[in-house]
Amino acid sequence: MGTSVVVNHATFEAEVLQKSFEKPVLVDFYAQWCGPCKLLKPMLEKLVQEYDFVLAKVDIDENPDLANAFAVEGVPDVRVVQNGQMQNGFVGVLPEPQLRQFLVDLNLTSARETGLEAIQVAKAAGEWEEVEKLFVNLAEQYPEDKGLAMEAAQFLISRQKFDEAQKALAEVSPHDREFGQKVEALRSLIQLHQDSETLTPASDLDTHYLKAVQLTLAEDYEAALQSWLELVARDRKYRQDAARKTMLTIFALLGDDHALTMAYRRKLMSTLY
Repeated sequence: MGTSVVVNHATFEAEVLQKSFEKPVLVDFYAQWCGPCKLLKPMLEKLVQEYDFVLAKVDIDENPDLANAFAVEGVPDVRVVQNGQMQNGFVGVLPEPQLRQFLVDLNLTSARETGLEAIQVAKAAGEWEEVEKLFVNLAEQYPEDKGLAMEAAQFLISRQKFDEAQKALAEVSPHDREFGQKVEALRSLIQLHQDSETLTPASDLDTHYLKAVQLTLAEDYEAALQSWLELVARDRKYRQDAARKTMLTIFALLGDDHALTMAYRRKLMSTLY
């Protein structure tokens, strides 16, 4: 975890040049009137909570001498300082994945990603108590991280700890622009768990439904999507359009860019229309 500091002419030597001998310093030259600067700022402040670097923020209007000294022509202009030497970084706004790669290229690692990797290792080994402990540790480090809350909730659902999962989900509004759909998808997943335990098959459609539920809960999403698609084709109205709705749930869990989402969204549209 790094640190974020506002820098001016008087503090530049101590907060940037001297600190750069301990860890990389990213100097964010910005302006209050700059729209792209306002887009970049929260991403940098988020990443400095994960990666061990110093984020030094310099307002060019309040510090024109620093902007002139380092030939800042447009903002945002992010420079890298290591061992007292300033290097070019990038100008403008980069998407978060590119920002992360930029930091990786500086040989920085994310404590959050390292923690999630440890969780995957523990999951593969079936060390469920260790997984829960690691999630708790990460939540303490990143209490505002909604994505992490979603990861934890999905794990708790898989362990059928529904009350704890609901508490994690309650931290994020279903109207949240980024995570709202996933909140609803995970709540639907809880309902699928409950259906798998309480529904007694009384028809062939019920049997098909339960098979699709089991595939979904096992996270065999390709087979699950195929099964749900077949159910859509057989009876769109079954259980109030449950098959189509569950396909949308899986899409939300996988993300819009996942290959299965893109492929089965097309297949669903073709089946419906």
